[in-house]
Amino acid sequence: MYKRILCATDGSKRSAHAVKTAASLAKGMDALLTLVHVTPDYRTPYYPDGVMIDWPSEKDYKRDCKAAADKVFAKDTAAALKEGVEAETLHLFGDSPADEILAAAKKQKADLIVMASHGRKGFEALLLGSETQKVLARTGVPVLVVR
Repeated sequence: MYKRILCATDGSKRSAHAVKTAASLAKGMDALLTLVHVTPDYRTPYYPDGVMIDWPSEKDYKRDCKAAADKVFAKDTAAALKEGVEAETLHLFGDSPADEILAAAKKQKADLIVMASHGRKGFEALLLGSETQKVLARTGVPVLVVR
């Protein structure tokens, strides 16, 4: 039924469960699996004159973020392989993970998006928002939410 599955991952336990679920589905449907990790864009700090802050360069920031994403992907691709599926990886930079996930799904022609729900409630959910909820609200592609 599904031929291209995109799974968002952030390295959390819940996300690892979503990856395992997506890999199992991909195996059963002989589908392609793409793992996506989104990192916030680089920001230059603003500080008053005379204040010295040791801030990484954009090059260093991107290098460090890539290394962190590679660690996430190493675990997640190993989990997918355990399920019998090779997964391709996609590391993206953007201030809105939901926007980046939706753009990646469109570019990859995904016919299923798999995401974890972190289960935030109340004020925490209001304050932090839910990337899963944002994706659900703005896509026509089926979304499997894994808890």
